[in-house]
Amino acid sequence: MSRGTVNRTILAVAGVLLLAGGLLVLAGGLDLYGRVGLSMPHRWPLLGADRPLFGGVARSRWEHRSWWWPVVIAVLAVLVVGALAWLVTQLRRRGPVSVELPSPAPATTLRVRGRAVEEAIETGAVALPGVERVAARLDHRPGRPVVRTAIRLTTDGGPAELLAGYRSGPLADARDSLGLAALDSELRLRVVAVRPTRARKRARVV
Repeated sequence: MSRGTVNRTILAVAGVLLLAGGLLVLAGGLDLYGRVGLSMPHRWPLLGADRPLFGGVARSRWEHRSWWWPVVIAVLAVLVVGALAWLVTQLRRRGPVSVELPSPAPATTLRVRGRAVEEAIETGAVALPGVERVAARLDHRPGRPVVRTAIRLTTDGGPAELLAGYRSGPLADARDSLGLAALDSELRLRVVAVRPTRARKRARVV
């Protein structure tokens, strides 16, 4: 599962939970259950505008414990710091949004999306023999872009053949498409490890 898919899944789950909580609060505050004649369970939260989410017994149940408030504060602090760190990670640019192409006219600026370059490299690399998974990222060094690609090989894939095919295939195509004389690239290879299986011999007794 890619990082983008994980992020979208987390956002979707968080959005559904926040939406459900907001609807519960709205329904209780507006006394919608009584207006539409719904009979909710006794333990259902926010049954009416005059009923709090947590009753007095629930609020004071653990207050006499010395560990209660430190634990509550620590948990809330971890949640806030984790949420802020995740938000900063999402907002931080992971690479150039676009790459400027050589323009045939002085007053014309041509640009291509960085993600389009990444997708083209991933599509070309995953078609090479012995490749199972590819993840490409376009970064920007001072004055020139650089492609960082991680490739996962199957047990049939050869690193030497893959490197030659990657240089002459996806990397060369990206370089030519961008109109660059050279395109820096960093390639990480990972080979799928296969656990050795023990041969089991069965003796047949006649």
